Amino acid sequence: MRHLGLAVAAVAVLIMIPAWVISTSPDSQAALTPRAPAAKAPAAGAATEGEWPCFHGPARDARSPDKGLLKEWPAGGPALVWKYDGVGQGFSSIAVSGGMVYTSGDVGGRFVVFGLDMDGKPQLKIDHDDAWTQSSNLGARSTPTIDGGNLYIESGKGLVGCYDAKAGGKKWTVSLSQFGGKRGGWGYAESVLIEGNMAVVTPGGSKCIVALNKMTGQPIWASSGFSAGAQYGGCAPFTFQDVPLIAAGTDAGLVCVDGRSGALIFSNDWSAKNTANCPTPVYSDGHVFWANGYGKGGICMQLAAAGGKIAAQQAWTTTDMVCHHGGYIIDNGYIYGDNGGGVTCLELKTGKVMWKNKGVGKGSVLWADGMLYLFSERGGKAALATCSPEGMQMKGEFSVAGNGPSWAHPVVIGGRLYLRYDTNLYCYDVKAK
Repeated sequence: MRHLGLAVAAVAVLIMIPAWVISTSPDSQAALTPRAPAAKAPAAGAATEGEWPCFHGPARDARSPDKGLLKEWPAGGPALVWKYDGVGQGFSSIAVSGGMVYTSGDVGGRFVVFGLDMDGKPQLKIDHDDAWTQSSNLGARSTPTIDGGNLYIESGKGLVGCYDAKAGGKKWTVSLSQFGGKRGGWGYAESVLIEGNMAVVTPGGSKCIVALNKMTGQPIWASSGFSAGAQYGGCAPFTFQDVPLIAAGTDAGLVCVDGRSGALIFSNDWSAKNTANCPTPVYSDGHVFWANGYGKGGICMQLAAAGGKIAAQQAWTTTDMVCHHGGYIIDNGYIYGDNGGGVTCLELKTGKVMWKNKGVGKGSVLWADGMLYLFSERGGKAALATCSPEGMQMKGEFSVAGNGPSWAHPVVIGGRLYLRYDTNLYCYDVKAK
């Protein structure tokens, strides 16, 4: 049954920032170290050149560092560099790192990770777990995460694994069931977050968010102060007032924890008990934004700090960004994202609707070199559009082949556009000539 409730009371939460953690293990002490500056939420366009190591890129904000890209596509779309049609069934997006392109798919009842070289030739195949077969829209969900020569992946059944990113050898695996959580009706779908020495995942339950030692898989901390079921988005890392924080969407609403200990910083029950909460929260300029589908819409939380305390105030909510799967980006104080039947632009600080545009219909959105890359969930239709609060203009579109919904988000890195639809992976040249 669709959840249509839209009224949530505004709440300001003041919580003392923990100066210590209960555990005194070496792993916990290492986790206390604030993120290095490069890992903080970046300025517009800032990221690692040529690398897209995880879902939504280096800062997990769906913003590419690429420059010098086409501002308009030729008729029929940009030039195809290569196509590979053997990545299995699924909705995993793409990671690009160390001269390799990674994704995941279901093949013969197994959840498999694929690695291709930059010419689209297969180089790596990791048999990770049984495929998820317990609901509709079957197929792999999790995008691989690459860090320090390691590959991290999570199956729909909740098996988290670390493998050699080049040779494929297994280093460790951990089942999320050991933390007492319960997967949702469509399985686990997040992509593993790497923060410092931690691999952060979301089992759900009283240990809703868990940080593992990324080299061993051993627990470092588990979130505390709340209990919530896992949903289908990932964890969003950011730094506010030099405190590393992690925001996540759950079946109990939006939560934010201290990235050093897992202690609760704030929570809000917007979108609690919704049919499904799929998008990942995003942070910019003291604001955390999260939007969902099934008639729900979005919420924006404004953060403040004084006297060693963090305050989280509900700034506004909206029904003008009903975002099922496609996500959203923030650019220069404006949010651009999927709103059911197209793209909507909202002002970050107020929620004011700047414009609505049908674009290519319901789908996902990515930012690169001042432009929006759109990918429809129906028919594999991709498009290039301007990114401005003044309005959106289409600058080219084309379609790729596949069956079913195209829920894999597009990737632009190294002058290339990667589109995954069904069992097909496409690579296009989008560099300006």
